[in-house]
Amino acid sequence: MIEINIGEEQQEQRLDRFLKKYLPQASLGHIYKIIRTKVKVNGKKAKPEQYLKMGDVLALYLPEDVLEGFLRPEQEPRRTKGGRRFSVVYEDENLLLVNKPGGLLTHGDQTEKKNTLVNQVLDYLVETGAYRFSRTGTFVPAPVNRLDRNTSGLVIFGKNNLALQCLNRMIRSKESIGKFYLAAAKGELMEEKVLRSVMEKDHDKNRIRILEEGSADGRIMETILRPISCKNGYSLVEAQLVTGRTHQIRAHMASEGLPILGDPKYGRPGVNKEMKERFGLKGQFLHAWRLTFQDCPEMFGYLNGKEFTAPLPAVLEKIRKELFEE
Repeated sequence: MIEINIGEEQQEQRLDRFLKKYLPQASLGHIYKIIRTKVKVNGKKAKPEQYLKMGDVLALYLPEDVLEGFLRPEQEPRRTKGGRRFSVVYEDENLLLVNKPGGLLTHGDQTEKKNTLVNQVLDYLVETGAYRFSRTGTFVPAPVNRLDRNTSGLVIFGKNNLALQCLNRMIRSKESIGKFYLAAAKGELMEEKVLRSVMEKDHDKNRIRILEEGSADGRIMETILRPISCKNGYSLVEAQLVTGRTHQIRAHMASEGLPILGDPKYGRPGVNKEMKERFGLKGQFLHAWRLTFQDCPEMFGYLNGKEFTAPLPAVLEKIRKELFEE
């Protein structure tokens, strides 16, 4: 038997999710079987959905050889080999803000599992001593917002368990963290627009569809568009996310006759071809450029009133200057 004392980094996690991290080599089927027959919390049987609290004692009744087989190797290898592609915008003991380049996945998918922003950040935190790998640890620093592969800009990482949970609540509340993007589009936006729609996702095509007004199906998405500059049939727009749906800004702007330059899913092929030939643009001109903090809970009260920005990538800055300054 092994006893695990639940501390600050382990609390407020579901038992099944805790054990999946604690025993990463075990399948989900094994995890649920272990919970049914080999686990007690504070001397009592527990259910998979039970949340662990600070001070709980979790007992695992597993033979040593079985336990060893479910644990990670003693040394965790580097996750990436291509070097760091992101830049650090801000860091303290609780969170890390990074500027993600276009072309880099936030999380892995079927096309790329290793060279991702998450893995590059974990390597960075290990190298700087901000995160220490533990074979039996269950907390791993993680992002609280996600950008599409070809969208660049600010991503927030929680560096400890309490910070990550608090940041996730702040994101869900929509009150504490303001998320603002820069987008360049074909067409002219002359005044601020508040867009509120119902959407559904086509998982097979990995794109979303905006449903008819008043539809009871789908999920609400809301975006605020503010014009920054209009010139020669193009617009530079600040887009504020109120909700955070997949492809939200891209689909909303396209629905308003403002397709984002370079957008392969919702843009105009002819315009995209021109941008690629003229500037070498390979993805959409969409950049998560600004984050604001207000009315933060006590843990992040020191961020109240602060704003963080990330500079545009070189190719987007070139487009901005040539289309909107000349």
